[in-house]
Amino acid sequence: MSHPPSRVLVLDEADPVGVAMADLAPAEPTGLAGVAAAGVIPRGHKIALRDLSQGETITKFGLPIGVATQAIPAGSHVHAHNLAFRPTGLARAGIRRNAGPAQPRPRGATFEGYVRPDGRVGTRNVLLVLATVNCSATVARRIAETFRRTVDLAATPTVEGVVALTHQHGCSVRADGPGMDLLRRTLGGYARHPNVGGVLVVGLGCEDNQVDSFLAAAGLAASDRLATRIIQDEGGTAATIRAGVAALASMLPQAAASRRTTVSADHLVVGLQCGGSDGFSAISANPALGRAADELVAEGGTVILSETPELYGAESLLLGRAADDAVAARLIGLLDWWEERARRDGGTLDNNPSPGNKEGGITTILEKSLGAVVKGGSSPLRDVLAYAEPVGKRGLVFMDSPGYDPVSVTGEVAGGANLVAFTTGRGSVFGCKPAPSIKLATNTPMFKRMEDDMDVNCGTILDGDETVQACGQRIFELMLRVASGEPTKSEEFDFGAGEFAPWVLGATM
Repeated sequence: MSHPPSRVLVLDEADPVGVAMADLAPAEPTGLAGVAAAGVIPRGHKIALRDLSQGETITKFGLPIGVATQAIPAGSHVHAHNLAFRPTGLARAGIRRNAGPAQPRPRGATFEGYVRPDGRVGTRNVLLVLATVNCSATVARRIAETFRRTVDLAATPTVEGVVALTHQHGCSVRADGPGMDLLRRTLGGYARHPNVGGVLVVGLGCEDNQVDSFLAAAGLAASDRLATRIIQDEGGTAATIRAGVAALASMLPQAAASRRTTVSADHLVVGLQCGGSDGFSAISANPALGRAADELVAEGGTVILSETPELYGAESLLLGRAADDAVAARLIGLLDWWEERARRDGGTLDNNPSPGNKEGGITTILEKSLGAVVKGGSSPLRDVLAYAEPVGKRGLVFMDSPGYDPVSVTGEVAGGANLVAFTTGRGSVFGCKPAPSIKLATNTPMFKRMEDDMDVNCGTILDGDETVQACGQRIFELMLRVASGEPTKSEEFDFGAGEFAPWVLGATM
C-alpha cells in the first residue's frame, strides 16, 4: 500500500517527534505510515510519531528538548501544553574534544574594502557621533542631523553617511565598576571600528562616564580622526551642535580620501545572529548560515557566535570542538554564570524563548539552542570572548552576550564584526550601523510577506528547491557583495542607529 508524500519532517530516526511542514487538519494523513494528525498541528510545530509516556524525554535532532508532562498519543500536537523544560544535567566536563588542526583552505575569495592603518578592513566608511551618556544623546543626534542637512556628502561619495549612536547608560553607576567597564569597552570598540572613518565623542560634562576617563580606559586619544565636545564646556546645546558639525567637517577630507581596494576574504569578520526564530530556523536558515560560516573560515575569515543563554542544552556541540582545555573551560564558566544569574532572578534559562518563538513552534530553550548553535558551522572553536572584547583570533569564536538581539549584536560589532548575518523565522526587522546586516528568512511564506526586509530566502530548502549547501554558498557570495558595498534591505530603510544597545550590568543608583 502506498502512502502520500510525507508532510512531516523527521530530523533523526531516534526522535519521537517530527516537524509539520504544512498546517495539518484533524485526521489528516501525514504521509508517515500509521501516523495521522490527532488535531490541528500548525506548520513548523511538532507532532508525536508514536505514543509518548508521561515523563519521557523528548528529543529533536537526537538531543533532549524536554520531557512529556502527560501521556501523548501518536499524532498529537507536542508543545508547551504537554512538553516541559527540564535541566539537561549535561556533564560539561570530560567531553571528548575533536577540534582537529583544521587550517584555512583559501580559494582566493575577495571583496572590496577600506584598509585602515591598523590593518583591519572596513566594509563601510562612515562618520560616527558617539554619546558617552544618555544626557548627551539628543545633542549627538542633532549634530548628525544638522551635518546631513548642511553638508553635501554627494561631493564625497566614499563617505557613506554620518551615524549618531546613543544609549540609556553612562551615569548613576559605579564609575570604577564592571558596568562602566563594559560600557567603555563597547563604546571604544565602536570608536575604533574599521567601518568608521572618523568619530566625534559627545559628553555632557558631569556624568560618571567622563570623556577623558572613557578615552583613557578605551586606549583612545584625540586625533585627526577623533574629536570630543562637552556640552557644558561649549556653552549649551546650540553651541555644541555648531562645534560638533565643525568637528565632523574637519574630519571629512581624510575620511573621503579612503578608497575601496581588493582584499582577501580573511579580512571579513561576521557576527552571527538569530531573532524571531521559529520551528524552521534549525532546518533551513541556520544550517545554511553555518555552511556559509564554514566557507568563510576556510578562507581564513572569522565568524562570531554569541547569545550565551541560547547555547544552553546544546553546549556539547561546541565543547566537542574547543581548540584546547582553556577555551572549553571559559565556555563552561560562562554557562555556569548564566545559570546562577537566572536562579538569582527567580527564573531559569527556559525563560528565554519569546511568545513569538513559541507561536512559531519552539517550545523550550533546549530546542531553541539546537537551532542557534548550528549557525556557527562545524569548524573548531578557537576562542571564547567577553562581551565587546576585541576579536583576536581568526576562525570560529564565541562571545558572551544575552540572547536579546540588539544587545548581542552591539557586542559583536564592538568586538570588530564588520558585517552581520541575521536569521529570522517570524520576520525580524533589524540593522546595526555601522555594520551592514544581511537578513535570512527561514521560510518562503514569511519571505514573500516581508520581502522588503529580507535579503535571502532560505525557505527554498524546505520547498525542496535548494540544498543546504547550495543555499549556504549563495549566502557566502552575498556576504562578499555586501562587504564590497551592495546595500542590504535594512540599510535601504536606514535601520541601525536605534538598535545600538550596550549591555547594562549592575545597579542604577
